Amino acid sequence: MSAKILSGKDVAAAVRADVAARVAELSRRGKTVGLATVLVGDDPASQVYVRNKHRAAQAVGMLSIDEHLPATATQDEVEAVVERLNADRRVDGMIVQLPLPAGLDGQAVVERVDPAKDADGLHPFNLGLLVLDRPGPIPATPGGIMEILRFYDIATAGRTAVVVGRSFLVGRPMALLLGAKGTDATVVQAHSRTPNLAEVCRTADILVAAVGRPELFDASYVKPGAVVIDVGINRTDAGLVGDVDRDAVAEVAGAITPVPGGVGPMTIASLLANTVMLAERRSASGN
Repeated sequence: MSAKILSGKDVAAAVRADVAARVAELSRRGKTVGLATVLVGDDPASQVYVRNKHRAAQAVGMLSIDEHLPATATQDEVEAVVERLNADRRVDGMIVQLPLPAGLDGQAVVERVDPAKDADGLHPFNLGLLVLDRPGPIPATPGGIMEILRFYDIATAGRTAVVVGRSFLVGRPMALLLGAKGTDATVVQAHSRTPNLAEVCRTADILVAAVGRPELFDASYVKPGAVVIDVGINRTDAGLVGDVDRDAVAEVAGAITPVPGGVGPMTIASLLANTVMLAERRSASGN
């Protein structure tokens, strides 16, 4: 068996096209859509991520606002920038690039973001909406994974989904989305300390690997024919690899996302989708 490759690039292109059309429609009505990022320090990976977000925003017609603070910035200084962007009428969506430098409380900064401008979907208010199955911005990576499943018409109802990872960034919201009404998977939330993890994973029709350990998941973790979603992005001497041993797993799985080019492109596309949704809400309310 050779697994079908689920290209996130193709899905992201479709999402960006939809976002661009919605941005253009708002523009025709006199509303400019603005996305702001807050970057603190000079971490090379964070700089690349933020640069890519700005390029993507500009490509779909959004106003792109970049706030870059030095690594020496204090907690008060970072939170003051967030508050200023909250009050900036040009800003519809905001992203605080995490992690922040040592000594700064990233969660406290995220909680300063106006929930109505939370493009990351990580504010406690918006995470609460997700728990309550109410509409709101969805954390970008889980939201992107759901788009991949929809794009490739992967059935979820009645299927068993195992999500390995329990972070509020990916694992926990991913489990909520897969188990929500209308998606209707039966979800097992596992993690790196789950006993007999490989045995648990082999029960999955849909396996989401999000633990941040290079190529932890080999063929012994995968049920024949399963859909494998690899969320990991790990930098090694051999380059970027996922949490899944792709070559080994591709011989067992029915479908698999590659690294790079799988979930990664969808994260940025989902941020854009959240931003235009928030802009549409503001426009409808007259703000």
